[in-house]
Amino acid sequence: MAQTFEQAFWSGGSLDTLYDRLRIHPPTLHADPFFNVFCAAMREWRAAQAKGKLSTNMRRSRHRRLERLMHATVVRKMDALEGRMGFLASVGSVSPFVGLFGTVWGIMNSFRAIAVAKNTHLTVVAPAIAEALFATALGLVAAIPAVMAYNKISGDLSHYGNRLDSLVEEVSSFIARQLEEEP
Repeated sequence: MAQTFEQAFWSGGSLDTLYDRLRIHPPTLHADPFFNVFCAAMREWRAAQAKGKLSTNMRRSRHRRLERLMHATVVRKMDALEGRMGFLASVGSVSPFVGLFGTVWGIMNSFRAIAVAKNTHLTVVAPAIAEALFATALGLVAAIPAVMAYNKISGDLSHYGNRLDSLVEEVSSFIARQLEEEP
């Protein structure tokens, strides 16, 4: 979705024409943050244009308001996209400790088995040590993919946020040009 919108946006055509075309958009575009940021700015821009001629100070104020609106829309959309990142971060950071807890528990069981059997032979401690190593492995099996996923998604979201910021800057430039051209 984002790529389709971005291709249309960066094609060099008129933003007014693009907005008119997108108002009859497929429903799937509603979920696209690029579409939402652009449409929020263009709706506000059109509403402001309908008010007629303004002084230079009022034009600057309108431009700042539009920029704030776009930035607020970007922040809301990025917050929604980043909403579940905390879960991945928690799994990635807590899982090794869960595995470590299992390791400690298994070693404690080994010592208990030694005390009960009054024997340090490998057959006495091996089952509990195996459990401890298994718990450690489970912690790592959960942590490693979670950390890798977190890093990948975090990087992708950062890139996506930069693309949204570029969109905001371009729309802001368009609006600034339009305001400068007003008599």
